Amino acid sequence: MLLSDSPRCRYERAPVHEVICQLRFPPILSIGAREPVDFQEAIREDFPRYIARQEAAPPKVTGLGTPNPKVEQQPPTMNYNFLSEDNLWKINLTRNFIALSTLRYDGWEDFARRLDRPLAEFIRLYAPSFFERIGLRYVNLFSRERLNLTDRSWRELFTPAYLGPLMEEDVTEEDLNVCATDFTLKLDNSCRVKLHAGPGKVKQNNPNVPVDNEIKFILDMDLSMSGNIPASLAAGGLETLHAHGTRVFEGTITEPLRKAMGPEHL
Repeated sequence: MLLSDSPRCRYERAPVHEVICQLRFPPILSIGAREPVDFQEAIREDFPRYIARQEAAPPKVTGLGTPNPKVEQQPPTMNYNFLSEDNLWKINLTRNFIALSTLRYDGWEDFARRLDRPLAEFIRLYAPSFFERIGLRYVNLFSRERLNLTDRSWRELFTPAYLGPLMEEDVTEEDLNVCATDFTLKLDNSCRVKLHAGPGKVKQNNPNVPVDNEIKFILDMDLSMSGNIPASLAAGGLETLHAHGTRVFEGTITEPLRKAMGPEHL
């Protein structure tokens, strides 16, 4: 079963590591032409830290299919970062997207509340014509040590569709150096999920953080909605993606894993 209509739960030991919401729109050149002073002032109470980064833009290829295709270097783009005091919440603003990300996800209602003001102020100040893509990404890391499930195999904790070769009785976890399931699934007429699932080690970019050698199960769900989405429907679109995300997540886990995470029905 890929999707589940089980009642939504709040988990005491939730595996979510990072959540990213991104809304893409046709380029608004005024965002890169000058610093977003008014936008900062509107959200500075919740995001007091500010960093502006200049990032290289991917080259543009023209003339494909002709004898002389050309690669044209594009000017760098500005990425404006607004961070919470504890650096755990971040708003990214560029000329073609706004995003909210966090390493301290405490449930959908809290996340949506923190997005509400930045998104509303962005719409008020920049009046995007529409959103081309709305994305909601959940990166989940399941630790058997944290959940006291070290005596359980992955095939006991996850449903078959997400395990690939690990479902085979003659294959052990130690036999597989790399094992992952990757697919894109249409969820409705405008929504889809790009999913990666499989065991692996988590790379640490911070040299001050101890190396973690535990093999975790990584479930990366990148949900998206595409089309010319009016700004007034953006919040509703995110609610739809969150509901789809719940169905996907619940469809991946088995009952022993669900119980180990400490479910509280909402």
